[in-house]
Amino acid sequence: MSLRRKPNFPASQSRVFAIGVACLVGALAAIAPARAEVSEVRIVRQFGIHYLPLVIMEHENLIEKASAAEGRKDLKVTWARLSGGASVNDALLAKAVDLSAGGVGPLLVLWDRSKGGKRDVKALAAVSDVPMTLTTLNPKIKSIEDFTDKDKIALPAVKTSMQAVTLQMAAAKKWGPKEFERLDRLTMSLPHPDATTAMLSGAGQINSHFTAAPFDFLQLKTPGIHAVLDSYEVYGGPATLILLYAAQSFCDDNPKTCLTVVKAMGQAMDLVRSDKKRAAEIYLSVTKEKTTAEDLVAMLENPKIQFRLEPSATIPAAEFLHSTGRIKNKPASWKDYFFPFSHGLNGS
Repeated sequence: MSLRRKPNFPASQSRVFAIGVACLVGALAAIAPARAEVSEVRIVRQFGIHYLPLVIMEHENLIEKASAAEGRKDLKVTWARLSGGASVNDALLAKAVDLSAGGVGPLLVLWDRSKGGKRDVKALAAVSDVPMTLTTLNPKIKSIEDFTDKDKIALPAVKTSMQAVTLQMAAAKKWGPKEFERLDRLTMSLPHPDATTAMLSGAGQINSHFTAAPFDFLQLKTPGIHAVLDSYEVYGGPATLILLYAAQSFCDDNPKTCLTVVKAMGQAMDLVRSDKKRAAEIYLSVTKEKTTAEDLVAMLENPKIQFRLEPSATIPAAEFLHSTGRIKNKPASWKDYFFPFSHGLNGS
């Protein structure tokens, strides 16, 4: 049965998160698979606290538990980690994974390229609204116009990661639309943990890093490192950073599995809301990152960091990518690149 069928969502969304999860659970109950679904689901995520719900899902076996509660006790979940939107997209296209967690930009590029085909890719739900921070060791840099050819900016993937796209958006605002790639020559691909190590040591080729929590928090506690740009300045407010997405064919063939994953992610987000200390401890036990639970709790208490299923301010990125020719199809709304079962959420 196809997930193109849209469940009947309630009109009022005053309690967006609670209602959103209830809607998705209702959709799950309403869909009966026409064929046997997969016995294993493979999910890839990247590095950073913006993937916290997925980390909790892995550690607490939330997908397996949700599946068992629905009468499927044999679902196996396999997790992988990669760095950069291009890498997770390649894994999805190669069918090495079933679900990818990545930035809005990488999802939009994949949605555009696959649109109308059997591998049509869309988002199941948002994962996090987390600001990205451009940090630097160079005391002369106060804004992006102060970067020179002597500076190197690390980010997960040049041109394709959300950090790269956001830097281009900032450049377009500063120097005009035709100059959006002005800073690309200074960027280099490096996973957040490796770039953070380089920034904290002060050695190596890079002296700047476009990153997100917890890495920006760790860096900004170090004397000599300061912030140059906050991504919310570029987007005009809170904006979704990470989405969970999949191919249409996978969700069509496995509707219950896809909705079970979203249900489990809602449960993980609820855990973050109700017990930040426990969420921080889980994150550290899985990632082995060199910070403390207390520091992570402080990050999670930052009102700029939110974990919710509904997407926020994804259209500005879509419009920018379309205006610069990276995507050919201009979406009319965020619903164009989300599966219909999520259209009842109060997204943007």
